[in-house]
Amino acid sequence: MKLNWKKGRGKLGAMAPLLGNWEAEGKSPMGTFKCTRSFNLILGDKYIELNAKWYLGDKVYEEQAIIGAPGDTLSFWSFTSDGKRSEGHLADGTDLHKDAICFEAQMPAGLARMVYWPDEDGITVNFAVESKNKKGWNRFVHHRYKAV
Repeated sequence: MKLNWKKGRGKLGAMAPLLGNWEAEGKSPMGTFKCTRSFNLILGDKYIELNAKWYLGDKVYEEQAIIGAPGDTLSFWSFTSDGKRSEGHLADGTDLHKDAICFEAQMPAGLARMVYWPDEDGITVNFAVESKNKKGWNRFVHHRYKAV
């Protein structure tokens, strides 16, 4: 199935390409993994709820996030099963792809970003998590998601 990477209208329009359910599988330094991500409109279509689950062997790591623009800037508020919390805002990810959807957050260890962009194959979505250092962005997660 070919991706429709077309942004929609309104404050949530940037997120339109990600609406729906996604799945990635692969290998990581922690072993094989499976990750699911679900993006759904909620609260009168004023917000998007992200539910993510990482399956790492016998461990499951979960994230629930709300994405919306109660003000002028598209932002997110994330909560994870390890008790952590983060919040951030839409940022420029065009260094990775001209149509990237990028959010930045100030974390205890410094600036981090999560970025989504369409793969060249026209079918999968790339997802990366990176931290900022003196030399630029340091990637420590990269998945390719398929629609399910």
